[in-house]
Order: sequence, then structure tokens, then C-alpha cells
Amino acid sequence: MRLVGVGVGPGDPEMLTLAALREIRDADTVYVPVLAPDEQGRAEAIVRSHLGGDERVRRLVFALADPVDGPQERRRRHWDDAAETVAERLRDQGGTVVFATLGDPAVYSTFSYLAAAVAELLPEVEIATVPGITAMQATASQAGIALTEGSEQLTVMPVLRDVTALRAALQARGTVVAYKGGRRLGELRDAIGESGALGRSVYAEHLGTPDARVLPLAEVSDVDDAPYLSTVVVLPPRGGRGEQW
Repeated sequence: MRLVGVGVGPGDPEMLTLAALREIRDADTVYVPVLAPDEQGRAEAIVRSHLGGDERVRRLVFALADPVDGPQERRRRHWDDAAETVAERLRDQGGTVVFATLGDPAVYSTFSYLAAAVAELLPEVEIATVPGITAMQATASQAGIALTEGSEQLTVMPVLRDVTALRAALQARGTVVAYKGGRRLGELRDAIGESGALGRSVYAEHLGTPDARVLPLAEVSDVDDAPYLSTVVVLPPRGGRGEQW
């Protein structure tokens, strides 16, 4: 029996890799994360664009919108319930179960929690992953920028509670990618502006969907309405070809 975390990319069904598509098509059951049982999430929309109304696709409810700096009981309860559901499915029927996750299953994904919990309940299960295209890659592609060049460092971080870690990362002067900072976009932009990097920053939201926006961070006016799953890429100063600061 196998549990496979499959990265389905940032939102565009065409950004699914061939390996990911094969796992999804061959799976006995495909679970997708949702906010509520009656709501389709982005991962499910991507999967169904390839599988249609296939009954193998099932929803798992997670408290995806709950703030991480608030009470955690509901989040943990959903993780435990999801793990019980998946473990029971594998225990009863075996085969291959896929969990479709936005982006990559190894980068800030719910799959890591799910896999660990299922492995505790079902030690004999084989855990595997299929990588996916991340939001930072899609942002760079659509903005026409290079994430890193030469010896530049790359720092990736979620901006969930405050911008303290972001300020420190900006001082290192490598490329900084800020994930999940929509609820603090105003603070995030102020911190980037104070570092002198606002003109080298790109903002992205709803990647791969009809509502997608990729634009300079300095041009974002609706900072109070940014979605949780937003991405900001801050580039370091660059000289000529192959030159770093």
C-alpha cells in the first residue's frame, strides 16, 4: 500500500508534470484538501480538469484558512481526522492513495503532516512524493525574472506572524521569497521598502487561475485585501552579466 503526495503546481492544470499526471490517473483514490465538504479547492480543480467527475476523487477538510497565531485545536483535529480517514481507506482496501497538494509536497505542504500521522497509524505504508512546480517558480516565469544568479543565496519563508525574520533575510541581500503573507502584506511591503528593495520586488496572487495577478509590489494598492496564498519575490541588487554585489 502506498500514500503518494503529488504536487499539482500553483493553479494552472497545464503545469502538472507527466509523473504527477500518471500517479493521479493510476491511483485507486485521490484525496484533495478543501476548506469545507461542499467547496471545491484549487487542488481539486486542477485534478478534475484531468479526471473530470471521477468518483475516485474525494475531499479531506482542513482548517486551511485558520491563522497560525490563533488557537490550534481545530487545525490539529482536522489533521487527525484526515489521517484517520486515509489510514482506514488504506487498511481496508490497500492500493495507492494520492494526496494532491498545491505547489510541491516538500514545500510548506499539508502533506507532510498527513504523511507523518498516517505512518504512525499504519507503519507499513510506503510514503512517496512527486514534486510539483512551486509558486515562486511560476511567479518568476510570469514576471520574466531569474530567481537566482551566480553565487546568490535563496531564502524562502512564510510570513505568518510578523516581519521580523523577513527583515533579517533582507539584510543578507540574496533573493528572498515570502509565502503566505497576504494577511500582512502592508507590513511586508513597508519592511521591503525600508530595506531599499521595493523596486526589485514582484507580487503574485491566484497563480494559474483567471484571477491571477503578477505585478511589481510597488504597484499593489489593495494590500488589505490580499489573499493568504500570495507570493512576493525580492531580488538582490545585480550588476552586469554574471556579476553580483
